[in-house]
Amino acid sequence: MEIVERIRQSANIIDIASQYTTLKRRGNKHVGLCPFHTEKTPSFTVDEEKQLFHCFGCGTGGDIFTLVMEKESLSFPEAVKYLAQKYNIPLPQKRSVSRRLLKLEEKIYKACEDALAFFKKNLYNTNEGKEALAYLKKRGLTSDTIQTFKLGYALNKWDSLLNYFKNKNIPSNLLEKAGLVIFNAKNNSYYDRFRGRIIFPIFSLTGKVVAFGGRTIFETEPKYLNSPDTPIFSKGKLLYGLNLSKESIRKKGEVLFCEGYTDIISLYQAGITHVAASLGTSLTSDQVSLALRFSSKIIVSYDGDAAGEKAASRAVSLCFEKGAQSKVLILPQGGDPDTLVREEGAESFLHRVENSQPGLTFFIETQIKGKKPDSPEEKSRIAKTVMELISSIPDAIVRSEYLKQASEYLGLDESLLRTYLKKKKPEREEKRTVALFEAEKRLLQIIFYDKDLFEYVFSHLKEEYFPIMKSAPIFRTIQEIHQQGKEPSFTEFKEKIPADLMGVLSQLVLENVLEPTLEETKDCLEALEKYALETEFKRINSEISRLEKNGTKEKITALLSQRQNIASRLYGWGNNMEV
Repeated sequence: MEIVERIRQSANIIDIASQYTTLKRRGNKHVGLCPFHTEKTPSFTVDEEKQLFHCFGCGTGGDIFTLVMEKESLSFPEAVKYLAQKYNIPLPQKRSVSRRLLKLEEKIYKACEDALAFFKKNLYNTNEGKEALAYLKKRGLTSDTIQTFKLGYALNKWDSLLNYFKNKNIPSNLLEKAGLVIFNAKNNSYYDRFRGRIIFPIFSLTGKVVAFGGRTIFETEPKYLNSPDTPIFSKGKLLYGLNLSKESIRKKGEVLFCEGYTDIISLYQAGITHVAASLGTSLTSDQVSLALRFSSKIIVSYDGDAAGEKAASRAVSLCFEKGAQSKVLILPQGGDPDTLVREEGAESFLHRVENSQPGLTFFIETQIKGKKPDSPEEKSRIAKTVMELISSIPDAIVRSEYLKQASEYLGLDESLLRTYLKKKKPEREEKRTVALFEAEKRLLQIIFYDKDLFEYVFSHLKEEYFPIMKSAPIFRTIQEIHQQGKEPSFTEFKEKIPADLMGVLSQLVLENVLEPTLEETKDCLEALEKYALETEFKRINSEISRLEKNGTKEKITALLSQRQNIASRLYGWGNNMEV
């Protein structure tokens, strides 16, 4: 039985929908206030027999997976995992490698969970921990807040956590993979990563502890220390506090980005709950994309110093690239959200938020700051930098409006800036065409390096991969030359392949590369298949969303079936999988 069907048979959409709104039976259906938009009269309807929901107010509708995806802002596979865990249904895996990886991930999740329990116990039951607790309360944090964010304490010893896990017969090399201990090659031994630090656990979107941050209470360097990247944690892909604040962000319609743990905790305690932290000053593209699941408006509030200003400027650039509306909360020199909300109170801080500066204005002013924009050369430099920013905006209408604003602010003729933007556009497009998947790059190296693997690649390269591959012209040309019984030559490539791709190919082929293996080749081909399936998966999801508003039930049902089939191929949730 397929995993999706097992979930459908075990789960009840009434139970899940009741997590988000109060339902009352009306005839053979249940109704309630829509959890997706504000309304006074219930228009959210759930059909238990058909296991479907629909809001007649905002038009959102679908099955139990759509409900979880929309409400929790999860992808389809994430929603499947969420529901499978909720109903204790084991997820099958497609390959033994995947099963081994899953087992490792499960062990790391468990190690992090146990470490969190240990850190929390230290905070309340040790003398050192009580000092740390007193420090937190001196900073204005209440017992409820400390419990909400599950703060803990790492003892100031080299092997406190290590010994705790030794008593549980957990191998030290697993703890190293979890980022909890560090290996000392000189002494061939391990030691605790976090020592003498208040611990801030970092949670996934669904509330699983995946990593930790630690603040020293002994004034040692560094002041803050984070877990390294692990199989379950990537610093640039998560936002601190989002597991608690996601619903508030959705309702408020904006997310307030701060720099650190204490900023988020202090604001949250003060009732300003639409917040998240970027786990450091450098916001990433993935973090902006994650925030956009909940709101298209982003307010950046970093520390009022040079580093904070630089980080805010980069955040604005990322927001423009992702099509997000951005504003910047400019803080006093040396100020931070934690200090300000404690000194001024929530109302005053919210007033600051409401008067945040538009992202474009902030970006222009940072370019002008400390310079003399009255000279033609300096004005030209500033204009070009600003136009680079505006040219990254994906929406043509938004791009045009920002261009108008920039021309007014800089006192330059709008048509002049538009001319510059038109000249710049082809360059940007040309650069984008050469962004290849790592799997594409490696396969190109493999086919030029090993004749046997060359045959294997082209006998397994599927037509469905080509639409998502920027290097498709290269592979097609090589295939064509090979079918003619000739050896691929760069002379022929030059005639048939665009110049930008030719540059990529020559660079890849000339690089010093490791000897490829069949297993690596299979992995690359599998990665291409995954990219192709994910692309088709997103297209079907978009079509389902469109048809939910004005399509027929039969078309939606057919697309849901297609989506399930792709999920079976993509994630191994099929009839022949092991459970």
